[in-house]
Amino acid sequence: MCIRRRRGRERPCTRFVTLSRVSIGKNANQPPGPMVYGLLYLPLSLHRSLLAETHHFDDSKVLTPTVRSSLMQKLCTSGTNLYQNCGWATRVMSARDISSGMLKPAGTYNLNAQAMDATIDLVKDVFAKGINVKEIYIDTIGSPSVYQKRLERIFPTTHITVAKKADSLYPCVSAASVCAKVTRDAALEVCYQFYIASPTQIEEQPKVSAQGWGSGYPSDAKCTTWLKGHMNPVFGWGNECRFSWGTARDLLEAKGSSIKVDWPMPDDDEQGMRVTDFFSSAPNGGDNKETSELASWFGRPAAEGVL
Repeated sequence: MCIRRRRGRERPCTRFVTLSRVSIGKNANQPPGPMVYGLLYLPLSLHRSLLAETHHFDDSKVLTPTVRSSLMQKLCTSGTNLYQNCGWATRVMSARDISSGMLKPAGTYNLNAQAMDATIDLVKDVFAKGINVKEIYIDTIGSPSVYQKRLERIFPTTHITVAKKADSLYPCVSAASVCAKVTRDAALEVCYQFYIASPTQIEEQPKVSAQGWGSGYPSDAKCTTWLKGHMNPVFGWGNECRFSWGTARDLLEAKGSSIKVDWPMPDDDEQGMRVTDFFSSAPNGGDNKETSELASWFGRPAAEGVL
């Protein structure tokens, strides 16, 4: 995560904190690559005038990649009014980390919980910078009312608004979604170039952009085609894909598309052993060599008659 602040403006000021997430749909679908959450903060008075009227921020899915990149460049370029008045941050969650949390054998760490924790960490980092946060606007994760109540307990002095499609309702959330989307696109490009340059793929895969594996929606033929064409029958995919994603799981479980692996389990007589079992005497007064040797490692106790 990164939070940038303009030098020389360290005193607290009244600002928005806006959060948005870049995920593929509210059902937590995810294509190859990471999931990215974005945050942007700026003075209350500049919310509409700077973001909506001057720079025309909108839902990142509506804007073209060229427009998103141009807006992000302005946010990062010294001398622009976006750079002078805004701060931004991102939190990147890799597909492997999400899967490891969701597929744990016990105590599943689901996607909504991971998203909630990422959101809270982003806001806490802004407070830690000494910024006087008055209002927070967030694109919902799950139920807006439940999400908002939990955030209000954590940040009781701040006005919080959680809404569906907030990235199309509030320009501040639109700007945060642009930060997240551009960051994710860059991560996808790096991940894809590394993928096609691997020894097993360099001769088989054409060197095209990361858009070659699609958007991540189940309805995206480019995405599902890539998943089907690059699935290993035993291991599925690499770290670029989230195995807990419903579309990926369905492909792995489909008949004839993958190989079922049965991992051997220990025999029943090997289970339930305790350390003290190695110190117990042999049954029927017999002498078990292994337990006898272990029990007498430091010598045998003296007989009562000796004392």
